[in-house]
Amino acid sequence: MKEQLILASASPRRKELLDQINVNYIVYPVNIDETPKQAEDAQEYVIRVAAEKSAACINAVNSSLPVLAADTSVVIDGLILGKPENEAHAESMLNQLSGKTHYVYSAISLRVSGELSEQKHYQALSVTEVSFRHLTSKEIKAYWQTGEPEGKAGGYAIQGIASIFVESIKGSFSGVVGLPLFETAELLSRQGVTIST
Repeated sequence: MKEQLILASASPRRKELLDQINVNYIVYPVNIDETPKQAEDAQEYVIRVAAEKSAACINAVNSSLPVLAADTSVVIDGLILGKPENEAHAESMLNQLSGKTHYVYSAISLRVSGELSEQKHYQALSVTEVSFRHLTSKEIKAYWQTGEPEGKAGGYAIQGIASIFVESIKGSFSGVVGLPLFETAELLSRQGVTIST
């Protein structure tokens, strides 16, 4: 099957989600500075980072294929929780999430090539409400030992063991995993990318 898309991410979770909707793609990860800007809120942050990823990718590749990028952030009380740097950081984040409701912002950015002036850019945002039950310190320590929190925004993977922490979810499950499929499929379909069911 012919490639339909360039995915500007090395995330195995984003690859699995695209596989789920039978999109054929090439992976071309990019590295950009993902430091939040001063006074930048979570919504502005994820939209900007996703856009910068797609821009960096489309400028680096010589291809007529559309470029898809995404960014996902876990937010509680207005604070963006990044990826844990170590065990203590992960425990701190999970303690913040314990027994509370937080939000997961997942932005996608799709760029369609052409001359720079003709380049088209489409964006979408998914916001999901996730409520955790109370977590004990023993559970949090044991969870870190599984290796699952490493490299995950907010220090957890909803599609993994952390699913037992989730009391309720309102919104996009795939958005929490890292790529909101409803919004992604909508944007891709508009660009003529076939979504197989």
